[in-house]
Amino acid sequence: MFVKNGTGVLKRVLLSKPQYLKAAPINEIARKWALELDVEKMLHEHELVVKAYHDAGVETEFLEPDANRPNSVFARDFGGCVREGYILGRFREPLRFQEHTDYERRMKELGVPVIVEVKEGLFEGGDFMFLDEHTIALGMFARTDEKGFEEIKAGLAPYGYEVLPVPGPEAYLHLDMCFNLVDDHIAVAYPGALTEDFKKELAKREIEIVPVPEEAIFAHGCNLQAIGDHRVLSLARNTRVNEELRKRGMTVIELPVTEILKAGGGPHCMTFPLLRE
Repeated sequence: MFVKNGTGVLKRVLLSKPQYLKAAPINEIARKWALELDVEKMLHEHELVVKAYHDAGVETEFLEPDANRPNSVFARDFGGCVREGYILGRFREPLRFQEHTDYERRMKELGVPVIVEVKEGLFEGGDFMFLDEHTIALGMFARTDEKGFEEIKAGLAPYGYEVLPVPGPEAYLHLDMCFNLVDDHIAVAYPGALTEDFKKELAKREIEIVPVPEEAIFAHGCNLQAIGDHRVLSLARNTRVNEELRKRGMTVIELPVTEILKAGGGPHCMTFPLLRE
């Protein structure tokens, strides 16, 4: 078994250091910043993320950085992991094409098998979200399309998974930028980005939404990483969200990450779960 849901105890993750990361203007967030980022600051921030995982008992694996794939720090995006193995995605942006090959190689080294590969459509892991052990929400914003959704739905059906489409505005990039399940029955989200059908699905599952305003999407106010046992990695600057989660009994581990965010991703984007109990 590898990853059985999105909120169980996280035991092992795959990361990549931001040594060559640039704020390439391939998303709405990165377009707001100059292309040069403070590399030393980003490396320090990434070390703080790694330390937070180690302190929480999570083992970290790495894909070595490479100048030819500057965005590989956002390890989430090459696919999605389930109990039986992982789904290998297909990137839209040429800047990220090499990640497909290199992450596939690294996953083979780590002993995680490909069970579904998106070959005709598009799919990035920022759109992949467990709702429970048998149900996956798949965002269709800027980087996952209808064909990619259909390939994943068909590929996962033999394993007993239901895959639900969640279309949304292209400007929001990925589902995890505006919706994140942080505990079994708690999500942080901008409700205006979610379809009525999806909100009904959440209500049916008794998943409470801790709401954030639209501007929080572009400040990574939803881009949190659940690590299980009612714990979550968040950003130190997410003061209101962090307070609301603590009111609901969660342990919030705050990360003083700011520079990496300028390239368009937060703690959830940086993390590919390999093992979750």
